[in-house]
Amino acid sequence: MNLIIGILTVFVCTIGGYVLEGGHMKVLLDAAPLELVIMGGTAAGGFIIGNPPIVIKRSLRGLGLLIKKSKYNKMSYIELLCMMYQVFKLAKTKGLLMLEKHIENPHDSSLFGQFPGFQNNHHATDFFCDYLRLVTLGSDKPYELEALMDEEIEVHHGEDHAMVTAINNVADSMPAIGIVAAVLGVIHTMGSITEPPEVLGRLIGGALVGTFMGVWTSYGVIAPMANSMRAILEAESKYFQCLKIGLLAHLQGFAPSISVEYARKTLLSEVRPTFAEVEEATSALPAPTA
Repeated sequence: MNLIIGILTVFVCTIGGYVLEGGHMKVLLDAAPLELVIMGGTAAGGFIIGNPPIVIKRSLRGLGLLIKKSKYNKMSYIELLCMMYQVFKLAKTKGLLMLEKHIENPHDSSLFGQFPGFQNNHHATDFFCDYLRLVTLGSDKPYELEALMDEEIEVHHGEDHAMVTAINNVADSMPAIGIVAAVLGVIHTMGSITEPPEVLGRLIGGALVGTFMGVWTSYGVIAPMANSMRAILEAESKYFQCLKIGLLAHLQGFAPSISVEYARKTLLSEVRPTFAEVEEATSALPAPTA
């Protein structure tokens, strides 16, 4: 929704201001389609040349995040904290081995099925279950697992950063690509130098549309989209940090309620549930069963 509102605001205010000051829309409308072909094709070609296929695919998928409502809100974190509480309580009361069937097939697990938002987040589910599996296999030293978790989160963050960088590079290139389009327009104008002034005026105006569109799309659309994507991906990274802190607290022997509180404290203020909200939610959970 923010993407649509933002683009409409940029478009209406820019074009509306141009029209109100007496600008001629015909010049823009005549030149814009061809300028878009030149600039869009150049930007797309440079994007393909400058990025490996995996980054291109992830970037295109990542753009879809901009039109979706964020799934990382207070309710999703309450669910996450409740999930960890239930898992840690089962491990404390019935032993780690009781977690094996849930860890090995988490997407069909009745335990994780109580928390569909988490269960349907395949990356988060795999992350959590992989480290629980290591614990059941005997790797229970918190500092060793913390280093491994940090490395995995850093790898994931690097992949996300590559997408944002790729889109930012397109934004940075658009003003220069706009100049290229403008130069082509000037070349076309110079080839028509014998035309009357009103024709030359339209041709020069059309050439300048390239410079305008390059700067406009860069700073008004593409760069803000990259920043928005960065914020969305950082929110996802925080979700994994929450899982990490909760699991490490559990490995250090804390009670489930304390481990969950450690995890809660890592959350951003706008999505962090209160202690009372988490306590109320965990108190309403059924007794964990193997």
